[in-house]
Amino acid sequence: MPTDYVPPMPAPRRPLIVRLRNWVGDVTLAVPMLQRLDDAGYALQLVGKGWAKELLAGHGWPVHGLPAGTRERIALLRRLRAEALAADPGFGRRLNALCLPDSFSSALEFRLAGLRALGHAWEGRSLLLGRAVPRQRGVHELRVYWQLGDALLQASAEPPAQIGLRISAAHAEAARALRAAHGLAPGSIFICPFAGGTWSGEDKTWPAFPEFAAQVLPRYGRAVVVCPGPGEEAEAQALFGNATVLPGVKLGTYAALLQEAALMVSNDTGPGHMAAAVGTPLVSVMGPSDPRLWQPWGPGVQVVQAAPGAAAGAVAWPSPGQVQAAVERALAQGR
Repeated sequence: MPTDYVPPMPAPRRPLIVRLRNWVGDVTLAVPMLQRLDDAGYALQLVGKGWAKELLAGHGWPVHGLPAGTRERIALLRRLRAEALAADPGFGRRLNALCLPDSFSSALEFRLAGLRALGHAWEGRSLLLGRAVPRQRGVHELRVYWQLGDALLQASAEPPAQIGLRISAAHAEAARALRAAHGLAPGSIFICPFAGGTWSGEDKTWPAFPEFAAQVLPRYGRAVVVCPGPGEEAEAQALFGNATVLPGVKLGTYAALLQEAALMVSNDTGPGHMAAAVGTPLVSVMGPSDPRLWQPWGPGVQVVQAAPGAAAGAVAWPSPGQVQAAVERALAQGR
């Protein structure tokens, strides 16, 4: 007499400790690779900045806050290693960590914690890693992270066309409540006129942004919204007071707000990458940055740069007319 079919037990998930990079855009661009490893059976334990837990909450990955001191970082990695060994006796016999930063110190911390990390051969740190792979130059940063996944899985594949950043139910509800409190309907235009960091020492902030936000964007009959980060609140009120200013919005809620937006206009900065990652049309205004390496990833992204033959100067920026044309193309799609 035949017995009932019993499905096989699922293979145990393999713990993998991953050190994230320190900028919102970098972490966003790493999401497809992280999701690929999750789908391949790795139980990710992420270590990164405090905001990374908010940003990645929709994926359900544990995110451990990166301590400020080296000793504390090594202690955290050792604790995660001990927990992984308890769950997987083979953890210590394979590559068991992934180092996304290219710094010498990040590789050293993994080594001193007893971990065998995969990472880029960079800054003379190859001997500290369990396996070092070359960092390709002239390649988009999402592909750089994706290729680390290729190396770990020993399988080559093309990255997806969309990042697919997931929004948690809690963040979606927080975004709905925030819109209701400020009388905002879905379909607003979000702007990110700020830019953390520089590119080759040059400011990444489009000089015409205040005038553009005040004189051009209101023509389209939609609310204009800005979510300043820490330290940006006063500038937002002073330069973009015609917009709805939402200070103190956490990244997960910010991503949920962007998911319901008609459009985002952004400098080369983290929230622009977030908008593209949730599938929102994006007009990315770039001056000194190289879009071949850093443009936001997704089919709804328009990068606007200075027209060929623009006047020589420290940084060539696109004209307000160029940016306006891109905005109108995006709005014509009817999102």
